Amino acid sequence: MTIRNWVKFFFKALLIGGIVTGVLGLFVRWEDIFAEPFRNGQWGEFLAGFVWLIIIGLTMSIISQLCFFAYLTVHQIGMNIFRTLRLWNWVQLLIIVVVIADLILFRFAPNAQTTEQVWLYGTLLTILIVTGVVTAYIKAKWTNKETFISALFFMIVITTVEWLPALMVEAGNIDSWVTLLLFPFLVVNAYQLLVLPKYNAQSDVDRQKLEERRAARKAKVE
Repeated sequence: MTIRNWVKFFFKALLIGGIVTGVLGLFVRWEDIFAEPFRNGQWGEFLAGFVWLIIIGLTMSIISQLCFFAYLTVHQIGMNIFRTLRLWNWVQLLIIVVVIADLILFRFAPNAQTTEQVWLYGTLLTILIVTGVVTAYIKAKWTNKETFISALFFMIVITTVEWLPALMVEAGNIDSWVTLLLFPFLVVNAYQLLVLPKYNAQSDVDRQKLEERRAARKAKVE
């Protein structure tokens, strides 16, 4: 990918993370952050809370992008270690199962003390898995079917790794943060996974045009 296209890729992902967190935060953190300023007409404080959530979303987007490029390296290492894509896919499937089991047994179960929390964590897990499957399906349809498992691994395992700090918090309004922080990770990860080929293809086109311009200048000089 060329620097120009990487910059576009980076800032679009950054913007998506900020917008998703800011807008969703209006609903998830309404009572904690926005309700009182809204009732009292404190619009400066209301706006400050919204901007703060956007900044959190920008930070989550940066984390997602770092993890995405780290996964590309891990994927290549896995391919080199296990020699074949089929074997590496089986390993990735096993890791997916382990991560989902870990989420249920060691992250969600200890925090689900009420019926509402059971429903909340069950819904979040369902959203994580369904989003992962749908994104992986689209990725496989747009590229080839062999990418399905790798895309699913990225959407479930890597998203969970990014989400883990929120899941490990044991004080404060845990449920709202766990809910809020899942979505920017999911959306930014899905965006990166699906649009990366577009930016790579555009980079190839840009390099070809650059070579043609260089060749044209060279021909004029000669």
